[in-house]
Amino acid sequence: MKLLEKCRNFTDAATIRELGWYPYFKVVESEQGAEAIVDGRKMIMIGSNNYLGLTNHAKVKEAVIAAVIKYGTGCTGSRYLNGTLSLHVEAEERLATFMQSEAALLFSTGYQTNVGTISALVGKGEFVITDRLDHASIVDGCQQSFGKTLKYRHNDMADLERILHSLDPEAGKMVVVDGVFSMEGSIANLPAIAKLCQTYDAVLMVDDAHSIGVLGAHGRGTGEHFGIEHAVHISMGTFSKSFASMGGFIATDFDVIDYIKHHSRPLIFSASMAPATVAAMLASLDIIEQEPERREHLWRNATHLRTGLQELGFNTGRSETPIIPVILGDDTLTFRFWRALFDRGIFTNAAVRQAVAPGGALLRTSVIATHTAPQIDRVLSTFEEVGRALHVIA
Repeated sequence: MKLLEKCRNFTDAATIRELGWYPYFKVVESEQGAEAIVDGRKMIMIGSNNYLGLTNHAKVKEAVIAAVIKYGTGCTGSRYLNGTLSLHVEAEERLATFMQSEAALLFSTGYQTNVGTISALVGKGEFVITDRLDHASIVDGCQQSFGKTLKYRHNDMADLERILHSLDPEAGKMVVVDGVFSMEGSIANLPAIAKLCQTYDAVLMVDDAHSIGVLGAHGRGTGEHFGIEHAVHISMGTFSKSFASMGGFIATDFDVIDYIKHHSRPLIFSASMAPATVAAMLASLDIIEQEPERREHLWRNATHLRTGLQELGFNTGRSETPIIPVILGDDTLTFRFWRALFDRGIFTNAAVRQAVAPGGALLRTSVIATHTAPQIDRVLSTFEEVGRALHVIA
């Protein structure tokens, strides 16, 4: 069959498997904390988004068990019809209070949150403007809208202003940007973006998937980090990072939420979040609010790892968050480096052509609040050993 010829001709993954360098779909056989059992071996987990280390927290587990006992295992329908539980309503009210917004809305995944929000809001004759390094879910949300998508060069404010200035002042327009860029670990220039949005009457939507729980005095994300929460019209967050669960949300004005509830196809035609995932998120929110020292530990660990890698001579790019890439450039070198670390008990993420620009292959590392200093020291010594063996550092 003609349609399936491309599948049979796809050999890239098979080639990497034969070489023993294939880094994807590894089987994790334990909780994912500072350590995890992968392919039957205990490893230091330095490739997880479990920033605050809550996925194995006793209070989170207890909340999940209680929710299953009360509500069962699933909702059997969408929020629009029979899938709205009192637990969903409680979560939205709690998130709205936490984010200091009028309202919040849950989606079943973070991916759906961006796709469902952007596609619902941006219509025919309107524009959505994105950073070229924005997450794939933002890109797909733009593609599914009926508006026109325009992209500005990464973190280039002059290019963003050029685009905004070129548009009809009366046209509807929205700028969507990652608060923290998930591969390079840099923070968006949100103050400048917010100022341009105000000047050109554009809505500002911030994807804070990697920011909420991490940035800001209270963990509310990039807007709080810069002290300009009032300038962010729509905040998006996910539960699969700091919230130790699954799903996503937006926080914004009540009228915007009400519109999205009745126009977002990914929301209306998807089953709602399971009770267990909502309960895990709520318990995690309690801990985020009550234990700010977790963020302090996280940032101390991030500085420890980033500084250590830089002192060894590795290129960590623009990282200024707990996401710390080691940029190697070459795909083959990245696969070899990943395998050598894996064999020595260090789990990282290899990012090549699918996730980064050509020539930008990297190992993505990310620390967790519960990593110990000796664990990070072991990661650094292993990077040094492999880096010297592969002639990446002197």
